[in-house]
Amino acid sequence: MTYLSPLTKNRLEEKLAKLNKLRPLPKSAVQKLREKFQIEMTYNSNAIEGNSLTLKETFLVISEGITVKGKPLKDHLEAKDHYAALEYLYHLIDKNMKHTISEILIKNLHQIIVQATDKEWAGKYRNAEVIIAGAKHRPINALQVQRQMQDLINWIDFHKNKLHIIELAALLHHKLVYIHPFFDGNGRTARLAMNLLLMQAGYPLVVILKNDRKRYYNMLDKADNGEYESLVQFITQSVERSLDIYLKTLTPAAQKNEKFFILSKIAKKTHFSAKYLNLLIRQGKLEAHKEGRNWLTSKEAVERYLENRIRHRKISK
Repeated sequence: MTYLSPLTKNRLEEKLAKLNKLRPLPKSAVQKLREKFQIEMTYNSNAIEGNSLTLKETFLVISEGITVKGKPLKDHLEAKDHYAALEYLYHLIDKNMKHTISEILIKNLHQIIVQATDKEWAGKYRNAEVIIAGAKHRPINALQVQRQMQDLINWIDFHKNKLHIIELAALLHHKLVYIHPFFDGNGRTARLAMNLLLMQAGYPLVVILKNDRKRYYNMLDKADNGEYESLVQFITQSVERSLDIYLKTLTPAAQKNEKFFILSKIAKKTHFSAKYLNLLIRQGKLEAHKEGRNWLTSKEAVERYLENRIRHRKISK
């Protein structure tokens, strides 16, 4: 089964192709982007799980080694460990080490993620039951974890050439958090494992934003009931956000011709309201990416949406 429309697949592949055409990329610019994304993902991934550090504080802890007054030591350690896990991830990508997802790799990621906050269980499957606060899902019995993880690896091997890489990555993410193999750090580990698949396919690091936490959890709840389309669409928007930022930053000035604005500004240039544009974005019908709490799109993206709608109507007749 496929969860991405041909239109969405083509759009993402075109953007990835544009990025690949810019290679070799300027090393200094790529390094700055990488550092920006590493800090951003460390902040957001930890914040989703309750870490109290702000984005700026996360930067200071990692880059300057500063201790933030009034913030728990655990939050500082989580920031440093997550950044170290991303360094490990980039090491695998930079060395062009085509790592398939395996139990050992997942355990390695988890070991780094909690190495300073849960040394006893770092890289080890849980041996008791757990309850996820605020979630409807009740994770499987601890005795089933080993078998379920083996089944997950077999599932990936079977589907790796049958699903689009974004679909495979999104479903891997869900299946891993559904099994909940560790006492702590499951979400962070799943987001890293998902990124390994995407980055090996050439996509930039993908960040799930803390501002989207409620929506993210709702998508996971739907996936618990077999409704994967919303989660795949959600992850796709996160992938496209990273692609757009990379293209915006790395495309030479002479080649740039598309400018992105907040929805209220785009609405003034089109026949659509900002509210309707927001609906189209959430349905995956309009290209857009988030900066902070705001969705950004372009007049050209709206025109492409209209062209595709007209084309679809003609085909349907």
